[in-house]
Amino acid sequence: MPVLAAYAVPHPPLLLPEIGRGEERKIAATAEAYREVAKRASACKPDVVLIVSPHATLYADYFHISPGIGAQGDFSAFQAPQVQLRADYDQELAHRIEVLAHRWRLPAGTMGERDKRLDHGTMLPLRFLQEAGLTCPIVRIGLSGLSVLTHYRLGQCISEAVDNLSRRAVLIASGDLSHKLTEDGPYGFAPEGPLFDKAVTQALSTGDFLAMLSLAPEMSQSAAECGWRSLQIMAGALDRKSLKPELLSYEGPFGVGYAVAAFPVTGPNPERDIGEQFDKARRAELERRHREEDPYVRLARLSLETFVRTGKRVTPPEDLPPELRHTRAGVFVSLHKDGLLRGCIGTILPAAASLAEEILHNALSAGSNDPRFEPVREEELPDLIYSVDVLGPTEKIASEAELNPSRYGVVVQNGSRRGLLLPNLDGVHTAEQQVAIARRKAGIEPGERVRLSRFEVVRHF
Repeated sequence: MPVLAAYAVPHPPLLLPEIGRGEERKIAATAEAYREVAKRASACKPDVVLIVSPHATLYADYFHISPGIGAQGDFSAFQAPQVQLRADYDQELAHRIEVLAHRWRLPAGTMGERDKRLDHGTMLPLRFLQEAGLTCPIVRIGLSGLSVLTHYRLGQCISEAVDNLSRRAVLIASGDLSHKLTEDGPYGFAPEGPLFDKAVTQALSTGDFLAMLSLAPEMSQSAAECGWRSLQIMAGALDRKSLKPELLSYEGPFGVGYAVAAFPVTGPNPERDIGEQFDKARRAELERRHREEDPYVRLARLSLETFVRTGKRVTPPEDLPPELRHTRAGVFVSLHKDGLLRGCIGTILPAAASLAEEILHNALSAGSNDPRFEPVREEELPDLIYSVDVLGPTEKIASEAELNPSRYGVVVQNGSRRGLLLPNLDGVHTAEQQVAIARRKAGIEPGERVRLSRFEVVRHF
């Protein structure tokens, strides 16, 4: 049997009266929708419930599937240790997903468990399901830092495993939406927060998973969400299936978005090959970007691709524009893959004989020597998007009042410690944010005094 239905649910612990102590009444619509989901899931008479949780064991490059015969947990972290839950695991299905993931070349399995206890992203839906009388085994699956398409493909793999074992299954995609909806919320406000929630809830209400997958990763990061990747896996599990989507509720009174949606499967639908549609659109956009690259970006790409493929360094070509051959400047080269940073290395002041040589050197370093990332592999090269920032001269400023994050980059310095942040970055809206991030990069504590400088850039895509 295939996956019979999937449900998107949030996981605010205060939804439970033992924790909310009256505050749960402010999200009564969420509680009512949650109970409806549990009722519908129970009516499916599933053999297993698959729960995808952002608070299960998480790795940047691996999907963790909880091993063993079962687990238990409680809400001690939310001052309610008396609220305890236990679940048995469907070991056979977990193993089948792991085997198929290997065949799909997906990094997923039961290795590397750090904490056997159930997380609250699993326990919240489990509580409602058990109250509805549903006590079948579960499979608990964590998220990763991998791409949208990789999460989607894991969902397809999960669906295939369910079908292989003829399980009746429902899938629960646990996750909150933006945590930055209001100024008075615990995480503050970001303009991307309401925009992200509006886009996701619209997609959930219509079943437009292509639109949901196509949201900019930069928007999700700025919105500080935790449920988008759960939804990506859910979408993959519903690949090529006809659905009857229904957004049951959406609330955000505490500055965090809570959406509940239902997706009963009504039959097969080959036209809903959303993953293939997304990948086709992604590749078309990459090809367009590559065609439209200016000489600065083409030079950066030439440098890294040549080195990765041949191990050789490029010298400046003869046909470059004069400004690349005869001027000097500091340069930052940034690499992005699937909307996420893949490397960034730069120089504040020129270190090479020409701007062209500066770009060649920093592009190679961004792909090979950024300590935050593994070196770029050859198979990644077609998926990379480059940007080249040419820095103007720095000038000292007296205070943050002289900064404008959309126009100026900032350098903060305390002795030998120095941190730089480029201008016009997604999610950075204020000078205070700029300086705070630059401080962290330099290892300078908030209370320590710093000297500030600003600079302008010309950004090439």
